[in-house]
Amino acid sequence: MAEGEDMQTFTSIMDALVRISTSMKNMEKELLCPVCQEMYKQPLVLPCTHNVCQACAREVLGQQGYIGHGGDPSSEPTSPASTPSTRSPRLSRRTLPKPDRLDRLLKSGFGTYPGRKRGALHPQVIMFPCPACQGDVELGERGLAGLFRNLTLERVVERYRQSVSVGGAILCQLCKPPPLEATKGCTECRATFCNECFKLFHPWGTQKAQHEPTLPTLSFRPKGLMCPDHKEEVTHYCKTCQRLVCQLCRVRRTHSGHKITPVLNAYQALKDKLTKSLTYILGNQDTVQTQICELEETVRHTEVSGQQAKEEVSQLVRGLGAVLEEKRASLLQAIEECQQERLARLSAQIQEHRSLLDGSGLVGYAQEVLKETDQPCFVQAAKQLHNRIARATEALQTFRPAASSSFRHCQLDVGREMKLLTELNFLRVPEAPVIDTQRTFAYDQIFLCWRLPPHSPPAWHYTIEFRRTDVPAQPGPTRWQRREEVRGTSALLENPDTGSVYVLRVRGCNKAGYGEYSEDVHLHTPPAPVLHFFLDGRWGASRERLAISKDQRAVRSVPGLPLLLAADRLLTGCHLSVDVVLGDVAVTQGRSYWACAVDPASYLVKVGVGLESKLQESFQGAPDVISPRYDPDSGHDSGAEDATVEASPPFAFLTIGMGKILLGAGASANAGLTGRDGPAASCTVPLPPRLGICLDYERGRVSFLDAVSFRGLLECPLDCSGPVCPAFCFIGGGAVQLQEPVGTKPERKVTIGGFAKLD
Repeated sequence: MAEGEDMQTFTSIMDALVRISTSMKNMEKELLCPVCQEMYKQPLVLPCTHNVCQACAREVLGQQGYIGHGGDPSSEPTSPASTPSTRSPRLSRRTLPKPDRLDRLLKSGFGTYPGRKRGALHPQVIMFPCPACQGDVELGERGLAGLFRNLTLERVVERYRQSVSVGGAILCQLCKPPPLEATKGCTECRATFCNECFKLFHPWGTQKAQHEPTLPTLSFRPKGLMCPDHKEEVTHYCKTCQRLVCQLCRVRRTHSGHKITPVLNAYQALKDKLTKSLTYILGNQDTVQTQICELEETVRHTEVSGQQAKEEVSQLVRGLGAVLEEKRASLLQAIEECQQERLARLSAQIQEHRSLLDGSGLVGYAQEVLKETDQPCFVQAAKQLHNRIARATEALQTFRPAASSSFRHCQLDVGREMKLLTELNFLRVPEAPVIDTQRTFAYDQIFLCWRLPPHSPPAWHYTIEFRRTDVPAQPGPTRWQRREEVRGTSALLENPDTGSVYVLRVRGCNKAGYGEYSEDVHLHTPPAPVLHFFLDGRWGASRERLAISKDQRAVRSVPGLPLLLAADRLLTGCHLSVDVVLGDVAVTQGRSYWACAVDPASYLVKVGVGLESKLQESFQGAPDVISPRYDPDSGHDSGAEDATVEASPPFAFLTIGMGKILLGAGASANAGLTGRDGPAASCTVPLPPRLGICLDYERGRVSFLDAVSFRGLLECPLDCSGPVCPAFCFIGGGAVQLQEPVGTKPERKVTIGGFAKLD
């Protein structure tokens, strides 16, 4: 038993070592410089967040023609700041200008380099071609000297070298390629040298000669990350510039108004994010492996499908070639037959003309016939001969070739075919449709309208998917209800659930397959079943002032003489006329909803409901108000009375005028409008495009809503002891249009709720 456990433990350790070795081996590609394809040596962080060796970056800038910007002129030779030609002890020992003088020369315009002219007022902008992202990165005026070293990456490379024993010989950092093996290291210079380079850069009698040589190593790094501009340790992180800064950088004008946080906070935030992301990845290794398998399977299917597509295209092109070859043979055969027929006619005409020549058989025969003296015999022989001679003579006088030599009628017009062949291309799937949100809405049904983007391939039919978003989420993938093969660019969704939110999307299909889905559109359905009714102007309506449309879905009030007389008696206790239009349907149970649009230019319109008996009793035969104290509501008025009354009023109206809705005391809180000290006594809100009225007969409540967003405007009580019907009151000019049922819209192309297709 003990031997078995030891063997199992040994196997587990070996598997762990294999996994670690594989992980380290796979990590090696993350540690390779994209330029030299070797492990990073003193990597620099480019503004695009990629890394590159400092020496490689200098060489790249040198190839781009930038002189004097390969690094910091004040840096030591060990930080590889100078060009390779100045680093090699085997080249001529020329005296380099002092760093401060070199910087003054470059800034004052001595010498020329790409992008900089003598006496230029603007500093040079150095562009670095990043080998990782293949983009040009702006380094600024200082070039590589303004970049940070990636010390973390250096430490990772060092640990990796130690873990996989990738040591080998340490090479001199100052030699011209190929470099010699390093024999000494200098802690002060932070570089490794061969014997000759060490003597060159540590000349006798200078301060550098006092540097103590050490064993060669690659771990020379500064203790902390230093600001390349001020040579001070970085202490903060600028979120706006996404750059580490020191104390001096913080007070610079370039970081004025930026979001700067201590580096500890940035460290903790980034570490938490990275840890969380890494934990998620490590916790979903099975998912990653499953996705890798799926991708590999997709690759195999792609190869097979690509080969099949190639064969199909080749077969179709061969079919076109066969048709063209068959057509070519047919056309050539037609030309050949026409040519033979013409040649035959021309040959006969040539023979006929040759018979007219002197010495020909016909002329000789005619001459011999003329020698005949026997008159009956001559007449017998000369009759036929004369006809032949007459035809020949006529042909001679009206000479014309028997056939044309031109074959213009056999020329082909292949312009259209050539255009078709030139435009021959793969059939593309339709692009994602665009849902027309101005024409898409929900009422008694959901009407969905869409269009294809310009230049999109046509779609043969569409697929519509929809689902409710306000239902509890079910385990597993989201289930969409689908309607296939919808023709046209609009459709109806019948019998939607009331008080719900639907999300809908559309995609097109043609011979090439299905295209992308459109963006999701969310629609709110009415809070109650829609009540369909028509306007009835028999009660309280003056035909002189009210005009009801033929379909009884709209009404307009035209101010007449009474309003003019009232304006004339404005200061002497005048009264106004009130005209009322009722709906021809009364509600006696359940919940009902309807919507209407009020003309924003209306003077004063009241939209609401009331007891049918009270409405008829109040307005039958008395359309004119005889007292200014008369209130046509006889109950609740959103703009006149308090909403909190003990007895439920028989009427409930919403007052609209000049594009505004007047909300009375207590109503503003229901509409979400409050003042500084609580609900205001009264307020106005803009008139929405459509108003919705929801009647709950059992609860005796009426709600007024914005019919577009279904935002509540006002809720008030109502006496529902009898039949209740919609009512509209007009004072002065105004107009109201009932919202038509969706099923009566002429745009309907297909019904998708009941699986019935109507063109």
